[in-house]
Amino acid sequence: MIKRPTSAYVHIPFCTQICYYCDFSKVFIKNQPVDDYLAALMEEVRFYDLPPLKTLYIGGGTPSALTAVQLDYLLTNLEELLDLSQIEEFTIEANPGDLTEDKIAVLEKSKCNRVSLGVQTFDDRMLKKIGRSHNQAQIYETISALKAANFDNISIDLIYALPGQTMAQVKDNVARALALDIPHLSLYSLILENHTVFMNRQRRGHLHLPTEDVESDMFEYILQELEKNGFEHYEISNFTKPGFESRHNLMYWDNAEYFGLGAGASGYLGGMRYRNRGPIQHYLKSIREKGHARLHEEHLSQIEQMEEEMFLGLRKKAGVSIAGFEAKFETSFEKCYGQVVADLQSEGLIQEENGFIRMTKKGLFLGDTVAERFILGEE
Repeated sequence: MIKRPTSAYVHIPFCTQICYYCDFSKVFIKNQPVDDYLAALMEEVRFYDLPPLKTLYIGGGTPSALTAVQLDYLLTNLEELLDLSQIEEFTIEANPGDLTEDKIAVLEKSKCNRVSLGVQTFDDRMLKKIGRSHNQAQIYETISALKAANFDNISIDLIYALPGQTMAQVKDNVARALALDIPHLSLYSLILENHTVFMNRQRRGHLHLPTEDVESDMFEYILQELEKNGFEHYEISNFTKPGFESRHNLMYWDNAEYFGLGAGASGYLGGMRYRNRGPIQHYLKSIREKGHARLHEEHLSQIEQMEEEMFLGLRKKAGVSIAGFEAKFETSFEKCYGQVVADLQSEGLIQEENGFIRMTKKGLFLGDTVAERFILGEE
């Protein structure tokens, strides 16, 4: 019998504004058929008939762009359709400024137990510069309101190496994040994606980003400062107080399978990675006709599965277990990756200890470029 995934990701593709760096599947919420979309989402949940879940993650877009009534519909119906009796972590993404009192009241009566806030920076001028609609005051108000509603598992996202950002601004952001007294922080360096405002500006020579050396210094500072304050750097971009790791995201990095629901969502079922149709009307039509909206389906070969195991697993501080890899794929790790490991060790980018392969600090800064060396290509 195939073991079915115990995690699900639900995508809410609506935003109240479109940020200059974002290439996720999303649309401006005004004049969109939001209610029809939420109803179709419930049809998709019924189609998959999910087993009891351990983690559930509602992301976007911006789930908090929904009205309180729509948010209530979403959470109430998910809780009726899904078996959440074994749920360990139920996260919803939100934007500071979107989370009004009535929306927080909806969250409080739901089974949601973790909130991830897209803060990005505390600097009001920088927030405008990157296309965000909230301000610094709203960050503090939202976190106070969430704590008052008994949410203790709060995470914030911050972006560093933003256009024109200085080291002093990064230090200020880190200090403000620590002062919030929350248990989880995600810090990402700005990555320029195609089809974004920032990429277009970069191509026209109008975007002034910190140099790679400055970015490396920022990364080093963030690492030292957070570890000094009791945070563990458990994944390339993620820091946690003991016991508050994102269990849902660890499932991705452990290369486990999961259901992906909603327009533009990705999922991984039975060795097949899939992506749902992105445009809202295409998604609605597909759900009406087929019950699901899978457009791009890819059945992974053994080699591709091994590559993903390494690529994703190396993002974690714990790294990849050699024995775990051999048991999962019934093949010799040394035969597959002995030479790659030897090369990367000699470059000081990875280390092997206690049966685990993991990145060094230098390797972590280079992140995906190190992980890419484990892509073998089909024989």
